Amino acid sequence: MEILEVVKKNQEEMIKDMQGLLRIDSTLVESEDPEAPFGRGIRESLDYVLALGEKMGFRTKNVANVAGHIEYGSGEGIIGILCHVDVVPAQGNWTFPPFSGTVSGGRIYSRGASDDKGPTIAALYALKALKDMGFQPKKRIRLIIGTDEESHWRGIKKYFQECEMPDLGFSPDADFPVIYGEKGIMSIDITGPSGIFFQAGERYNVVPDEARAQVGKDLKDAFLAYLEETGLKGEYGEEIRLFGKAAHAMEPDHGVNAMVKLCEFLRKHTNDSFVSFVSENLTDSRFRKIGLAFSDPEMKDLTVNAALLKCENGAGRLGLNLRYPINWDKEKFLKEFEEIAGRYGLEMKVVGDQPPHYVDKEDELVKILHQAYIHYTGDDETPLLTIGGGTYARALKKGVAFGPKFPNREEVAHQVDEYIEIEDIVLATAIIAKAVLDLTK
Repeated sequence: MEILEVVKKNQEEMIKDMQGLLRIDSTLVESEDPEAPFGRGIRESLDYVLALGEKMGFRTKNVANVAGHIEYGSGEGIIGILCHVDVVPAQGNWTFPPFSGTVSGGRIYSRGASDDKGPTIAALYALKALKDMGFQPKKRIRLIIGTDEESHWRGIKKYFQECEMPDLGFSPDADFPVIYGEKGIMSIDITGPSGIFFQAGERYNVVPDEARAQVGKDLKDAFLAYLEETGLKGEYGEEIRLFGKAAHAMEPDHGVNAMVKLCEFLRKHTNDSFVSFVSENLTDSRFRKIGLAFSDPEMKDLTVNAALLKCENGAGRLGLNLRYPINWDKEKFLKEFEEIAGRYGLEMKVVGDQPPHYVDKEDELVKILHQAYIHYTGDDETPLLTIGGGTYARALKKGVAFGPKFPNREEVAHQVDEYIEIEDIVLATAIIAKAVLDLTK
């Protein structure tokens, strides 16, 4: 039988197993428990996937309860497929409960459906399809599972301290046809004095969809006028609350930043240093307003997500997430940006920095994956991509991101009502299986 036929034969079972994983709340919870250092939900999710792999007859390994792998085949070489089972928080108003795995209208709705639980199960079922066909790979294929990809990458780092690095591989955690380059990812904290209470955002890699503040004065009429003027939604009571739209930090303009919008309103009504800094410097995601924009012909724009702002008890912390292309003068930017922060009495500190990741478009890995995509779609016109997102591909010595989102499908990762099209994930499973088959030749 042809690969796609075998995948479709397993479709009902695959969707059921996908729903089972999606029903586990695997948001990061820091814990002192060595059995579940990132929380019970993440540990349960890791165990769930490993148990599925073992049930299918694959070899499995748990690495310190923070990572693991499912292995198929034998030989000297290793091909890695890197996925993750943790998710970002499910904030906002969802049509269906965010950890329900609800099937509706040909889609599965759930936090993690597209990023990255759905693709994790798809990759596992790609290996199952090959096994069902009697394929015996002459290399070891490892489905490697991480558990804090959305935060600190401790799981995957621990994994590679104990296990071999694959010769090459890919991460089904982005777009088709193939993503050969990923921007650098830098997180910056701005700290200093503040005279108000302000809360917005939880993660550096998510556009905040809600912000709330207390300023100690009656601003109801002004706030209601601001809502009418902008078309935004909010509430006025003991706190001022403003609502935006969540999005992945790799493209902040896909969301509506509630923190920035609330700071824009409050700018006229308070002299707080953070409100002024945000409203005067961060109202566009490209730093154009302050003359620090940069763009590369291949990797495109430098972007910034104003991700979180916590002000209380006289002090504040603003968290920013930058996605930067190759050839960016990092040191020059940091010097100038630090000077701008200093004018507001604020201090700047880089708290995380992953350099850009790049594989030549002419590399054999890229070509083989691309041909697997073309084989099932007939699409040889969509260009190969670079992205602002960061996937586990950059954890490999040679790796790229590969699916599962098809061209012209909307980006729903990190958003309310995240979903995966069932038709798409079935086709993606066949493409992944075809790619693995061809990489083992």
